[in-house]
Amino acid sequence: MKNIKTSASILSADMINLENVIKQLEECNIDMLHFDVMDGVFVKNITFGIPILKAIRKKTNLFLDVHLMIIDPIKYIKQFAEAGADLITFHLESNSDPIETLKCIHSYGIQSGIVIKPNTPYEEVLPYLPYSDVVLVMTVEPGFGGQSFMENMMEKVNALSSYIEKNNLKTKIEVDGGINDKTSSIAVSAGAEILVAGSYLFNHKDKSAAVEALKSIS
Repeated sequence: MKNIKTSASILSADMINLENVIKQLEECNIDMLHFDVMDGVFVKNITFGIPILKAIRKKTNLFLDVHLMIIDPIKYIKQFAEAGADLITFHLESNSDPIETLKCIHSYGIQSGIVIKPNTPYEEVLPYLPYSDVVLVMTVEPGFGGQSFMENMMEKVNALSSYIEKNNLKTKIEVDGGINDKTSSIAVSAGAEILVAGSYLFNHKDKSAAVEALKSIS
């Protein structure tokens, strides 16, 4: 059985009761909190930023998985690292130089990762995998929660998994978008090791059962 990690996307959480939500997630054996940062430029939505991340860090020891959907992420790495991020991922399609951004993230002693949108060929990310702890494959168009899983993205995941294994890399594959108890098995079969779950998890009456359903895939 693979060691599948689950990351709860708080974009779908009850923000008014976020502290209580995080406590529930801790009790549910969730591995990470996924923190989507949108600037209204790179994607057509605005979410939360550094003050919210800093507040969350004070309330939990959970691993904080920060996904920057912003136009020039390298300008903000220092602030997000100091606010408590354990992993910062950013888009290959952003304006920041990928190698310099990955190095900048690592300079703060935290994990780094690079993200690709559905329309970006997987080959474009290959040169950066040796410098990345994580490669995040978007299985929806970034910007809004609650979208349907794009199963054709599994071709990318499979190709990346094969490349990582062939080249003896340690990069983990993360998938984000439309993950539930059905699509998670498809993603894991293709090679994903980190599953970001939002609507499925937060709409489930029994969050512990929802997390277990994601983590128990062989």
